[in-house]
Amino acid sequence: MKTARIIDVCISEKKGVQKVPAERIEMRPDWGIEGDAHAGNWHRQVSLLAQESVDHLQQLLTKIRLKPGDFGENIVTEGIVLYELPVGTRMRIGTALAEVTQIGKECHQGCAIYQTMGDCIMPREGVFCKVLHGGTVKNGDEFTLIEEA
Repeated sequence: MKTARIIDVCISEKKGVQKVPAERIEMRPDWGIEGDAHAGNWHRQVSLLAQESVDHLQQLLTKIRLKPGDFGENIVTEGIVLYELPVGTRMRIGTALAEVTQIGKECHQGCAIYQTMGDCIMPREGVFCKVLHGGTVKNGDEFTLIEEA
């Protein structure tokens, strides 16, 4: 079983914008994160991004200081290469259980994130999942792969 940790949790009330750090998030089954614009009955309820991916881009973007949520991600992890996980992988995130439904995405034409950053790594390295069992997630919580598809 591979284990990582949660570095940050973030939410936003609108889609296509940077998210802001939260003290904790509540994940609801078949819905996503309470108060987040991407919540709903669909396959991209929660977005994840690895700190390692952010660090790599930070080396290239020397004039901008990247912060949690800058790419619209809900959860930032450290210790696992997320974009290499197969669709169907199940993971324990804090006290919640989620399943990977998509790796990467098509970027919105001219989204606020791309305009601000000049690049967006979510289309290449972002991971999306649906919530199977609800729970609370906060900074410092464990992120554990339960089963890889």
